[in-house]
Amino acid sequence: MNPIQIGRLLRSTITDCVIGCRVTEMDVPAFGGMVRIPLVDGSQVYGLIYDITIEDDGLVRQLVTAEGISDDVILDNRINRNVPVEISVLFIGYSQGEIIHHLLPPRPPLTLDVIYPCTPDEICRFTSAGHFGYFRHMLRSADLPLGELLAAHVQQTDRHHSALGNTGWMSAAIGELITLLRDDYPRLMEVLSTLGDVKP
Repeated sequence: MNPIQIGRLLRSTITDCVIGCRVTEMDVPAFGGMVRIPLVDGSQVYGLIYDITIEDDGLVRQLVTAEGISDDVILDNRINRNVPVEISVLFIGYSQGEIIHHLLPPRPPLTLDVIYPCTPDEICRFTSAGHFGYFRHMLRSADLPLGELLAAHVQQTDRHHSALGNTGWMSAAIGELITLLRDDYPRLMEVLSTLGDVKP
């Protein structure tokens, strides 16, 4: 089965990137979801979706002020036109062959590289490698909605681990976050409070 393409890369740095996709593909990515970007050398860059922006344009600005817009016009605008959607991705590691590194990639991906959502097996393999080293990429980014991003990631990832019989992944992840944030009490309380809303 061929993997589902989310979109293509618009711009990138060594720490993150922005990809563009069509609204019709918006059922695939989700906040906190893990994605991968295959590179020409055979390695893969992994990231977490931390923002999704629906841009406006001239026609949308006109439509929002119009009265009585029909459903057909709205569907036509969403499906047939190229509504600009930008997805921001934080890099959390990369792989070379079968070896997974929870480090920043050696070089950023290039514009127009294709982005795919990670499968449950890929998510479990990445998050089981090492000892949650990729958390530091999330914790050092001051502009992220950290508590919400961690909660979304932990909830989605724990579901996949539990399906494979690894029911202790979430407890281990939360224990590691407590250790990493033990000297930053306000941030720790924010993260734990948000994680408290996670439903198993």
